[in-house]
Amino acid sequence: MASPREEVTGTEPSLQTRWSLIGRLKDLDDQQSWQEFFDSHWKLIYSVALRAGLNDAEAQEVVQETVISVAKKMPEFKADPVAGSFKSWLLTLTRWRITDQMRKRSAGRPPDTDAAQGCPPNPQTRMSPLHDDDGARTSTVERVSDPAGLQLDAIWNEQWEKNLLDAAAERVKQQVDPEQYQLFDFHVLKQWPAKKVARKLGVSLGKVYFAKYKVSKLMKKEIKKLEAQIS
Repeated sequence: MASPREEVTGTEPSLQTRWSLIGRLKDLDDQQSWQEFFDSHWKLIYSVALRAGLNDAEAQEVVQETVISVAKKMPEFKADPVAGSFKSWLLTLTRWRITDQMRKRSAGRPPDTDAAQGCPPNPQTRMSPLHDDDGARTSTVERVSDPAGLQLDAIWNEQWEKNLLDAAAERVKQQVDPEQYQLFDFHVLKQWPAKKVARKLGVSLGKVYFAKYKVSKLMKKEIKKLEAQIS
């Protein structure tokens, strides 16, 4: 059975990195681009941290520290597909922060108090410099293997595609009739058979198929826009 992403795009998920947004992130004063990056990726980093076994406060601190790391290390990153994948680079930074949280937990250190408030971290406060010992701390973390032998690469790939699909869905919801989106959601995203959707919502099969066609077309367009920014 095809995945929801394949149903929408008609192709396998692309892991090709796009570079338009990455280039703009070189400018730390470009708040719009940094906000765009944060809005598009904080849920991805947060969900991967949770899947790695961290609690809410620890996962939020991973988001905060990863965004800081991206800001500090962005000048070193070459926005060139030949130089390597931004996706893999971001995973590496996230992995270090997850490992760091595991070490803090083992040492009995409490999570960051700002992160423990139960709200998404504020990207504006994360553009400030790291502590002076960040370089040394990162060097130590880099040598630590995945906590508990976690297969973070597989988790990251799964959550990356889910994050992209969710972001596109949020945009499309604002563009279509609520009933059409609900039909699409049940049939394509939740992968219910068309007959079951029609019966459940009391509509014709033709209406289900039309919603799939219309909303899938919009989803494909939004996914392409997101991938053109960064993926």
